[in-house]
Amino acid sequence: MKENNRIEYKVELTPEVDLEKEVIAFLNYGEGGLVYIGIDKIGNIIGVQDSDSLMLKIKDRIKNNISPSAMGLFDVILEEKENKEVFKIIIASGSEKPYFKKKFGMTEKGSYIRIGSASEPMPQAMIDKLFASRTKN
Repeated sequence: MKENNRIEYKVELTPEVDLEKEVIAFLNYGEGGLVYIGIDKIGNIIGVQDSDSLMLKIKDRIKNNISPSAMGLFDVILEEKENKEVFKIIIASGSEKPYFKKKFGMTEKGSYIRIGSASEPMPQAMIDKLFASRTKN
């Protein structure tokens, strides 16, 4: 299975891996999506180590670095594939768009949208439009 508009693969979760960007792109996308950790870009199962610690890191990064709160909009599930453990993060489309990285705010550096199999910076005009419709509601 290859990456597509609804699926993103990450080999591992390190501080350099921008998990928040992928989650934000799916929160801002109309259908949400899935992020797998422990699978490489072409779909090979690599697996993860220390799943308990990793689950807490995933939850904390999503909870603490994304605004508005994504709590209740994602789930983290440990699955076994080919006798290896991988994480599946299920992300719903959020109702308070635009979602963004707290440290960058509602800017092109902080807001992302899913386009094909990539998470791209959201243009400022789109951010402003989404925010305006959110505050109207």
